[in-house]
Amino acid sequence: MKPWVRLGEGHAPDGTRLALMRRDQEFVISADGRLLMSSRMHGSEEALATQGCAHLNAMPRPRVLVGGLGLGYTLRATLDAVSSAATVVVAELVAAVVEWNRGPLAPLAGAPLDDPRVEIRVEDVAATMRTSPRGFDAILLDVDNGPDAFTAAENAGLYDTKGIALIVGALAPGGVVAVWSAWEDRPFAARLRRAGLTVTTSRVRARLDRGGSRHVIHLGRAAGR
Repeated sequence: MKPWVRLGEGHAPDGTRLALMRRDQEFVISADGRLLMSSRMHGSEEALATQGCAHLNAMPRPRVLVGGLGLGYTLRATLDAVSSAATVVVAELVAAVVEWNRGPLAPLAGAPLDDPRVEIRVEDVAATMRTSPRGFDAILLDVDNGPDAFTAAENAGLYDTKGIALIVGALAPGGVVAVWSAWEDRPFAARLRRAGLTVTTSRVRARLDRGGSRHVIHLGRAAGR
C-alpha cells in the first residue's frame, strides 16, 4: 500500500492543526492527527445540501449560506440544487482550506469555487450570520463534527441556545437550517424547537446508497411569511 503524502498544512485560530493528505486517489483532512473528512465518503455532505435546499426549487434568487467548505462536496451539491441567479456564501474559518479547494482538491467536486454564484468569506460562520439578519433562505452547517464538537471547543457555541438564536436571526421567513452531525443529538433538536423552528431529523449513509456509517442531518424550518 502506498504511503500517505502530506500536501499542505494550516491552522485554525485556536491552534488546531489541519493537514491535507493524499494516498492514491483519496484525499483526507485531519485535525490534530484525527480524521476529519475523506473524499471516499461524502454522500451525507451532499445530502445536507439537497435536503437543506429542497424548498428553494421555485425560488428564483435564493441566498444560501454554507458554513464549512471541507472538500467542496456540500458546496457542489448546493450549486446543483439552486437556480442560476442564486447567491451562495461560503464561510470557511481556515484560509488553507480555501487554498486547497482552489488547488489539489478542486477536481473532486468540479471546482465549485470557480462558480460565479459563490462568494467566499474566510471567517467564522457566526460572524457571517451576525452581519446578515434575515439574510439567508437556507443555512447549511457542516462545522466540526456537528453539535457535539470535537475539533475545537469554541465550535460548541454555534449550537447552544445563543448560537441557535443567531442562526434563527439569520434565516429569512420560511428559511431552513440544515446541520450535519456524526450522530443524533436530541438535546440539540430540542433546542431548535424551543427557538421556534419546525424540526425533522434524518439518517443518511456516508456513501448514500452504497452504505458506510450513518450520519444525521437536523433540519429546522422557520415560520413563513
